[in-house]
Amino acid sequence: VREPDKDAVSSLFDELEFKTLRQRVFGTGAPAAVQPKATARPSANGQLDLFGTPASASPAVPDLQNTEAAPAVPAVTFEDNIGWAKKNAENTRHHYHIVDTPALRKSLVKYLNLQSLICFDTETTSVNALESELVGMSFAYRPYEAFYIPFPAEREAALTILEDFREVFENENIAKTAQNIKYDMLVLNNYGITIKGQLHDTMLAHYLLEPEKRHSMDLLANVYLNYEPIKIDTLIGKKGGKQGNMRDVALPEIAEYAAEDADITLQLHHKIIPGLLSGYASDLYKTVEMPLVNVLVKMESEGVKVDMAALKEMSGLLESDMKVLEEMVYADAGERFNLNSPKQLGEILFEKMKLTDKPKKTKTGQYATGEDILSDLEVHHEIARKILDYRELQKLKSTYVDTLPELINPKTGRIHTSYNQAVTATGRLSSTNPNLQNIPIRTARGREIRKAFIPADNDSLILSADYSQIELRIMAAFSKDETMLNAFEHSQDIHASTASKVFKIPLEEVTSDMRRKAKMVNFGIIYGISAFGLAQRLGIARGEAASIIQAYFEEFPAVKTYMDGVINHAREHEYVETILGRRRYLPDINSRNQTNRGFAERNAINAPIQGSAADMIKLAMIKVQQFIESEKLRSRMILQVHDELVFDVHKSEVELLSTKVDELMRTAIELPVKIETGIGTGINWLEAH
Repeated sequence: VREPDKDAVSSLFDELEFKTLRQRVFGTGAPAAVQPKATARPSANGQLDLFGTPASASPAVPDLQNTEAAPAVPAVTFEDNIGWAKKNAENTRHHYHIVDTPALRKSLVKYLNLQSLICFDTETTSVNALESELVGMSFAYRPYEAFYIPFPAEREAALTILEDFREVFENENIAKTAQNIKYDMLVLNNYGITIKGQLHDTMLAHYLLEPEKRHSMDLLANVYLNYEPIKIDTLIGKKGGKQGNMRDVALPEIAEYAAEDADITLQLHHKIIPGLLSGYASDLYKTVEMPLVNVLVKMESEGVKVDMAALKEMSGLLESDMKVLEEMVYADAGERFNLNSPKQLGEILFEKMKLTDKPKKTKTGQYATGEDILSDLEVHHEIARKILDYRELQKLKSTYVDTLPELINPKTGRIHTSYNQAVTATGRLSSTNPNLQNIPIRTARGREIRKAFIPADNDSLILSADYSQIELRIMAAFSKDETMLNAFEHSQDIHASTASKVFKIPLEEVTSDMRRKAKMVNFGIIYGISAFGLAQRLGIARGEAASIIQAYFEEFPAVKTYMDGVINHAREHEYVETILGRRRYLPDINSRNQTNRGFAERNAINAPIQGSAADMIKLAMIKVQQFIESEKLRSRMILQVHDELVFDVHKSEVELLSTKVDELMRTAIELPVKIETGIGTGINWLEAH
């Protein structure tokens, strides 16, 4: 029996987010050896009181305006604080300064300009960067010290203060770091400030290192620094209608909170970035993720114009379509009921119609009627398909058609979606408000939504450019399968070609049904589909599905060899990589649980392919944006959806941009397979696509 390794236990609890266990093991009381906090206030003579003592009692405090180097702050070590117990602002010695006079701002700017790296953070009135107002700004350039600058609500006065810091933000010799730097760049962009110099982002850095985990500053501070930052809800309340505004928080409180953000982010930078830059993800960080931030800032700021009349018309059409489907469902059921009630629907499907002998139930005991359940049932009864179609239209109407007008920015008259770089484990971008990645395109009504996205004016068109079957081409490149490579090289219909091989008939004899089955296999193979899964998707017997998969691997042996090799590599190393070295960790690849292991194996096959496609379009976006800026074009890149880029293109630049976008997309990453794009233009996104 021995004492526990408190450092290791504390770190593990942080990693696993075991807050209750932490309290039980370590308790919540503050240890005795606590250092007092220090928040500096400007003194009457304009000096900064760096050590938290009254300026009158500390005549030796240097005048920042007349000192060539910033005064030294005594080093604070881990042991100086509280050992293994959780650190926070109350028990950790620090020096946070309020900079709220012209003299103090001038002094701070002088010191910031002496640095090779600074950390900054903005405090705003909203999480929506394009609609928010600047409340304050904080800077840090060495651990345990930071500076907070409050901003007035009046925009012109705020611009005057911000102008003092323009030279710092536009100084290309000063590297800038932040947590989710894109947000801060968008905020400052609204005030006419462009960030220049080398950029760093602790959130993106951690995302590359541990893509499956969360990347909030609070979590990173707990894991890397054993530090619990001040919670924002202690200042403005919890999320909801009653949540307050940062503008209403008292100056000492917001200064402590904001300065801590900059200080802790700087400390995280020194903990995370050096290791990242010396490791496998260095090039990915420097050549893809960080350059992409600037591209996304420009795209989000630009936004896209929406045709309100088209949306209104679409809403009416969806409403009438839903009513037709609703009546059809009632006719099949033999009675009217509340179609939007899962309870009533379950009773109709499983008690009255008895569509299955063993219906699944939810935790609350009612019948499960989710999409997966209905998809399985649609083979047996068409009512399931009609319900799915009804829900699809309902989702289109509520999520997009009726919601898009509410998302239009009142200042710009456009929709500005927000792109997320650190959400998907595969490396793909996601988007919110609205989520453009989930706009349905398989149905006619789903595609109609694209009609509402239009160019900025009559002198422009929408240009759409998307990769043709990029994931299949990447699979061909990785597996080096000669049949697939040859089909792509000669621009053959890959699905018809696959059907010809699998069903062992000449290409010209392939039927539409055979092609449909081959297409499902082609895309299913990328996701590690099983015979059971293929049978469900195609509505065929499992034996037939197994025969199709077996025939596929007989005709494409290199694909099977590649897939087996990827899984074996994953079992040995517990991760897989994209072509640019983006890793997806798979700790369950050697699990004894067959379900968990099977899921990890499917990810092992899919992640390198989907992730490489993500790397490729990200590089293409960077290169296209560089071309637009270098040629000073009037056209703008406005949207990215999976393998597609959308532009608001000036009519005089259509031919030039079409040619260059095609070239840059095809050559973004050199692959041993022919890459093709589909490019079109139109008066709206639907027509262009």
